[in-house]
Amino acid sequence: MAKAETLEEFYKRKFNWLPEDIQKDIGHFNLFRLEPIMEGKVKSLPYRRRDFYKVMLVKGPGQVHYADRIYEVKKQALSFSNPMVPYKWDHLTSETKGVYCIFNPHFFHAFGDIKKYEVFQPKGTHIFELTDGESKEVERIFEKIETEFNSEYKYKYDLIRSLILELIHFGIKLAPAETQTLKHGNASLRIASLFLELLERQFPIDDTHSQIGLRTPGDFADQLNIHVNHLNRAVKEMTQKTTSQLIGSRILEESKILLKHSSWNVSEIAFALGFNEVTHFNNFFKKNMDCSPTQFRKA
Repeated sequence: MAKAETLEEFYKRKFNWLPEDIQKDIGHFNLFRLEPIMEGKVKSLPYRRRDFYKVMLVKGPGQVHYADRIYEVKKQALSFSNPMVPYKWDHLTSETKGVYCIFNPHFFHAFGDIKKYEVFQPKGTHIFELTDGESKEVERIFEKIETEFNSEYKYKYDLIRSLILELIHFGIKLAPAETQTLKHGNASLRIASLFLELLERQFPIDDTHSQIGLRTPGDFADQLNIHVNHLNRAVKEMTQKTTSQLIGSRILEESKILLKHSSWNVSEIAFALGFNEVTHFNNFFKKNMDCSPTQFRKA
């Protein structure tokens, strides 16, 4: 599996130059316009993680690949990309237009934790189809960002951060009401949330994060310093699924990613996902997918 694309690699790939502030330990921000794709140019981004955040308004149909799920952009959309979630974007027309900004985690240092917002969480909604009216509203926010970015105002980055937060809240408000509901003070919810965070933190598997460390409900219970029965009850109450089902489902999802998008052989994938024997992985995969890992990779 390829390593996450860094800001340096992004600039070299797109422009063959590096901004000065990338070489320093300071927050980086930049804004770009999406231009119609010229004949012979690449129309898709490779499936991989990036080590920076990206907020984009895109106009034109496309397909966004997340693991084994594909999101269809019909006309125009607001999208949020983060360093934890790998994706691939295919533009389906040469007339694609839009605008996007990129920034590293340090850009928001001391200005709040943007990772807490659903649009930047692994299980959150990352793409929002927009109506024409919503698209115009988002475009106006990006125009404000661009105006400030090109200004000489010494506090312009504070304003830009606030405008990025405006885009984040705009997206969250577009999510279904039930996904915005948050329960407070529930011990089971806190335990289940911590479990899901620990589970997701082990992924994606790549060259820099090559093996999961927590594989069983007992492993997670030990990490959370609670009895495994307490963990199982809390997870079942909050998700209506067992702890083992959620672990198995996430491992299955990651196995599909590795089989389709990595050059690792089946034995290496099995080891990375915590299987002591490749036959155990083969049996697990076939039970859930009705085909072997090799057959899935060739399909």
